[in-house]
Amino acid sequence: MSPPADIEQERIERLIQMAERLASALETDIAALKAGNPRGLRTLEPEMLKLSALYSREAAGLNAAAAKAAPADLRKRLSEATARFRDLLAAQTRLLTRLRGASEGMIRAVAEEIERQGAPLRTYGGGQSQRASGAMLYNSVV
Repeated sequence: MSPPADIEQERIERLIQMAERLASALETDIAALKAGNPRGLRTLEPEMLKLSALYSREAAGLNAAAAKAAPADLRKRLSEATARFRDLLAAQTRLLTRLRGASEGMIRAVAEEIERQGAPLRTYGGGQSQRASGAMLYNSVV
């Protein structure tokens, strides 16, 4: 036996409200990332993590028949809220991926520069030997 329509409509209303709160948090995250402030990410807050887990559970519990049986305006609001949430989530994912790639590239460049500076000097002449280290100049015993 399926739950009454009122209960399903309340569930849809809760989903809409949760999607709107999560979308607001994603907008804040995107603005913080664009401003170069990764500490301003709201989606890492415990409250938002709980809300996203609850949203996932509620969305999984909503069946298609109940959604189709809901009034048209409620279905439209749910569809719009969900689409906005997904779009913002995709935008945040793209931005995070881009920033991660840039930071990994900078780290790789710094590591290569340190390696390059630590490498011995190469000379053009084939017969030249490498310079002796400072310790070898003062003490010929190794």
